[in-house]
Amino acid sequence: MSLKQNTKIENNGIGWCFDNSYARLPESFYVPIRPVPVRMPRVAILNYALAESLGLDLHVLTEDEAALLFSGNVLPDAAQPVAQAYAGHQFGSFTLLGDGRAILLGEHLAPDGGRVDIQLKGSGRTPFSRRGDGRAALAPMLREYIISEAMHALGIPSTRSLAVVTTGETVMRETPLPGAVLTRVAASHIRVGTFEYIALKGGADGVKILADYTIQRHYPELAHEDNPYLAMLNRVIARQASLVARWMLIGFIHGVMNTDNMAISGETIDYGPCAFMDEFDPQTVFSSIDYHGRYCYGNQSRIAQWNLARFAETLLPLLHTEQEQALVLAEEAIRMFPDIFQRYWMAGMRKKLGLFTEEADDHLLIEALLTLMHKHQADYTNSFRALSDEHRPENNLFRDAAFAAWHAQWRARLSHQAEPLQASFDLMRTNNPAILPRNHRVEEALNAASEHGDYTVLKRLLAAVAKPYADVPEYDAYRTPPAASERVQQTFCGT
Repeated sequence: MSLKQNTKIENNGIGWCFDNSYARLPESFYVPIRPVPVRMPRVAILNYALAESLGLDLHVLTEDEAALLFSGNVLPDAAQPVAQAYAGHQFGSFTLLGDGRAILLGEHLAPDGGRVDIQLKGSGRTPFSRRGDGRAALAPMLREYIISEAMHALGIPSTRSLAVVTTGETVMRETPLPGAVLTRVAASHIRVGTFEYIALKGGADGVKILADYTIQRHYPELAHEDNPYLAMLNRVIARQASLVARWMLIGFIHGVMNTDNMAISGETIDYGPCAFMDEFDPQTVFSSIDYHGRYCYGNQSRIAQWNLARFAETLLPLLHTEQEQALVLAEEAIRMFPDIFQRYWMAGMRKKLGLFTEEADDHLLIEALLTLMHKHQADYTNSFRALSDEHRPENNLFRDAAFAAWHAQWRARLSHQAEPLQASFDLMRTNNPAILPRNHRVEEALNAASEHGDYTVLKRLLAAVAKPYADVPEYDAYRTPPAASERVQQTFCGT
């Protein structure tokens, strides 16, 4: 396939319906720019199920046409490609950023009325690239595809991946790697960092424009509140508390919780050095650049609150005409985060333990179990799943006399409920996944695809994680923790 320029072509046969509201905002919010064409795009994987839910028919495209479209070599005829401007606190330090290797093609309107961003990631240099090449390597793009689809199957709000295509070009990281472009679908790419950028560059007027747009797009029911900006702040706080609680309930570690990676929509965004815990340990870190454990598993709720405080700071001019009163309103809102997070986390933990009711000492029951799991380095996912199985595996946790005492206490707690024991077990099985994209399985799939061009391992993993709560015998191997030789010690951003 020869290199082609990214001209707009008549390809609405697949069902595109673009209405690009972000491109109608002031030009200080973005830079119009087209993707840089690639040499020889080839389809790595297409997400037909996601496409169908968006009202898109990928079957009308040949594989070559799909490769041209999802590489950015050709554009949908109504696309208005832009690189979005944003800033971010990265590991606590403020930095001006922007889409350095991503381009928003526009917003597609789905048949259900939903509006989603269509973004190409790895699409070439932009004015925000700084010293970067604007490209992406195949393995990190496939990682995002796997994890985002797994998160969707788990019921956790997330961006999703519509396609990955290889570019026929090499990107240089520590070693030469095959290049790729990922097509990301998101409720939007408005971030805490977007508000930080506009607050710095556009002042209060710019923040008001962005806030009004965000309310209209994501929280239209708040537009008629007495203080819609405070209402938006409170809603974003609640959504992030819920999101991070749901991450932690399944042992997910985002790995790079910078403010530019916190979406105002409440979706999980950016799957760089993310990973899932095997053994339970609140200090677990995988990211190769998180040297001090800032974004470790157990710190994620505190970091979310810190990030939200940065969001609140940008809204101060809108919260109240008096600066001191605005600060009081913002601080009151941010102070509520730990309680809101705790409510979501406790509600999720009760479901994981089959509890339909609330009792005052439930938190002690939960903490005692987690303490035992930590002591015995017990597998987080399998330990919870095994609680609803009378044939528990023989490991150090389940052989411990302290666990036997805990188990008796838990069963006594279950007996306080009107629901039968089987109902508790059923509740647990729908809230404790059997299968996650364990790190060693993800690496196995990425290595096969990136180094050998073999996508069968990846496709089998995707099929397994698509049914995370089901007991499917053919996928039992995906429930097994890694052997010592398979353990993944670090994950990487891929930038």
